[in-house]
Amino acid sequence: MRLVQIIPAISPVYGGPSQMITGFSKALATAGVAVTILTTDANGDAGQAPLSVPLGVPVAQHGYEIRYFRRTGWPRYKFSAGLLRWLAAHAAAFDLAHIHALFSPVSSTAAAIARTRHLPYLLRPLGTLDPIDLQKKRRLKQLYATLVERQNLASAAAIHFTSRQEAAAAERFGLTLRDWILPLGVDLAEFAVSPAEQRAIAQSVRDRLHILPDRPVVLFLSRLDPKKGLDLLIPALEQVQAAGIPVHWILAGSNPQDPTYEAWVGDRLQASPLLACTTQTGFVAAQARRDLLLTADLFVLPSYYENFGIAVSEAMAAGLPVVVSDAVPLHEDVARAQAGWVVPCEISALAQTLAIALQTADRPQRGSAAQDWARKHYDWGAIARHAIQKYEEILQQAR
Repeated sequence: MRLVQIIPAISPVYGGPSQMITGFSKALATAGVAVTILTTDANGDAGQAPLSVPLGVPVAQHGYEIRYFRRTGWPRYKFSAGLLRWLAAHAAAFDLAHIHALFSPVSSTAAAIARTRHLPYLLRPLGTLDPIDLQKKRRLKQLYATLVERQNLASAAAIHFTSRQEAAAAERFGLTLRDWILPLGVDLAEFAVSPAEQRAIAQSVRDRLHILPDRPVVLFLSRLDPKKGLDLLIPALEQVQAAGIPVHWILAGSNPQDPTYEAWVGDRLQASPLLACTTQTGFVAAQARRDLLLTADLFVLPSYYENFGIAVSEAMAAGLPVVVSDAVPLHEDVARAQAGWVVPCEISALAQTLAIALQTADRPQRGSAAQDWARKHYDWGAIARHAIQKYEEILQQAR
């Protein structure tokens, strides 16, 4: 099977979608699929230098290949005429296209090219069909949907949602869509360390960040975005601190697409009594990300909405108990596995739950339950096998 995946950007600074497509492609390649990723060299939307990568040529990585193309036009839209020309010229070389993102000129045009070249394709909305997300630039998106995305959605072999919650919330534009629920996975091998190794990693991180020995570490590891609930988390942690409960908060993340909000978070912390027991790391990737997950005692994500919440599954794979809002789709897994705590999007409820989580004796047991659940349900290999079955069904129907 020859699969082309198309995504506007793959730089780690864009968060979950980039992590997903590389892990997913590695698992598909291991299962025997010939995978090519088409993307741009975008590396942030606020004047950052592009990725330092070869352009227009295949770059081998973990059994699959990536072709990067120069981003052109306004940075935020990550458009690439070169990518689209290449796809139009080589569409016949593939059996199937998996296109990630809606309301993106490069993804929308890629879907149109696939349609005209009779290449079956799937669309993954990345949460863009959520009514809350559609409120942003609503009139423009309504026009865009009418002129472009309705036809793309209607002609897709399937719409790839990562959770039932994302599918249920999606705006359908009056269409009957062919939903396909496929969750995101985790590279479980990344967290396969011995207890002694984990203790050494944690001690190294604590020493480097000057965390006092008696302070349990609460970790927020995600893109800094208003939907992530930091306006709930900061005052909730302030209440925990005011109650005399020891805590050290690691705030890990950035937002190259919204530096104004990132600055607001920094200013809010500067004016907070939390500042003395907070480490703000900015963006972290690869091993540094893993090391933070292996160091923390508790993970928290009180989002107002998510289409999946990949950071939660990573935290569970690392053996961390988690505190999540009931707007994070994985909250059902957390509750079933008894892997942490689920709270409404309210400051008082979050503060009370954090206080309980930081003082309870069963935190390690919840962390173990989280890791066991992740091993059974978030393994990329099993997810890739399920995806291949769906791809084969689509190809049979196309024939």
